[in-house]
Amino acid sequence: MARQSRLSTRLSAASLVHLGAPRLADLLIEAGAGNANLKRRLRLELAAEAGPDVLALEIDKRITALAAARTRVSWRKRGELIEDLNAHLRMIMERLSPEAPVEALAVLIRWFDLYPGLAARVKDTRGELPAAFEAAAPDLFALAEAGGDKALQDLVDALERRPQDYGRWISAAGDALGPVAARRLLESLDASARKTPAGRNLLRRLADRAGDLDLWLSLVTPEQAGSPDIAADIARRLLGAGRVAEARAALEAPLRPSPLNRRWTFGHNPKEGAPRLTPAWEAASIDVLEAEGSRQEAQDLRWSLFERDLSAPVLRDYLSRLPDFDDVEALDRAFAHASGHPDFEAAMRLLMDWPAHREAAALVLARPREARQARPIAADWASRLAQRYPEAADALAS
Repeated sequence: MARQSRLSTRLSAASLVHLGAPRLADLLIEAGAGNANLKRRLRLELAAEAGPDVLALEIDKRITALAAARTRVSWRKRGELIEDLNAHLRMIMERLSPEAPVEALAVLIRWFDLYPGLAARVKDTRGELPAAFEAAAPDLFALAEAGGDKALQDLVDALERRPQDYGRWISAAGDALGPVAARRLLESLDASARKTPAGRNLLRRLADRAGDLDLWLSLVTPEQAGSPDIAADIARRLLGAGRVAEARAALEAPLRPSPLNRRWTFGHNPKEGAPRLTPAWEAASIDVLEAEGSRQEAQDLRWSLFERDLSAPVLRDYLSRLPDFDDVEALDRAFAHASGHPDFEAAMRLLMDWPAHREAAALVLARPREARQARPIAADWASRLAQRYPEAADALAS
């Protein structure tokens, strides 16, 4: 007698096909009875088979229901809600947009309009809800870029309604928002957007995407230009455009005491001393010096920053610009400086990570009291020194 073929019981699309459509339909109805998201997904699939108009209407019904809801969403239900949002997003992008891209964009904008209401009623300490909307931003702007003028105007209206949220989503869109679409959005936005901080931020993000440096600069307020970090950003952009003198002027803005930059750099009283600068400002200052041709001054600044912070990246940058053999002498000088630095832990981190284990062991033996202080990383240092420098390892472990 011929042996009957045995079907695999492993769950896969190929094996489930053998159950037949009627049996699978029964199983899906049974599963959907206890799973609201699955039931909605089945409705969406049926609507997609009926046509794009029916699918758009079905998605709109769910968006309307979510917008009208006022019930607080606990952390237990947050995952279910985000799964529901993502399921509707996939149907918009995978089933609706190929058939009706303009309508898909309009529906997707309404999907994004859910964010403020959801953010107000969803318990979300992990930031999963904003992350879901940020992850969808590339789809939004890619769909808008592929659409015509009607699609673009729908997006312009959305940007004007909620500039703060869309400013964040523009940043999350990445390459999906290209310079041509960004320029078209800029040209279509109402001039009143400049009147609010959120509007200026939105325009600045679009100007960045459009590659319009002058527009971007015009949207930086004098108060913002007095911040060392923002001044550094301005200087780097100007350097990229070859505008070195303007980059220098931008860097010097935080150095001048004024009511505009007092809270950024001088505290409450500019007479208290030198301005408080930042690592970003210092790094930009080095780049400006290089662009001005002041290479030795740039090197001197790198060395002074290394002496202060014992920064390995700054030291490597400094050494990479020295002639052959000079870097060896400079490295010895750097290790000697680290060994006498008042911050024992910073010195050990530099020497252990470089790696310069011989110098690190010598530092431990030269400063045993500091070496014995309890530190979470001391056990790792001791294990790495144990084989070649057991005495130093014991001092760290004791």
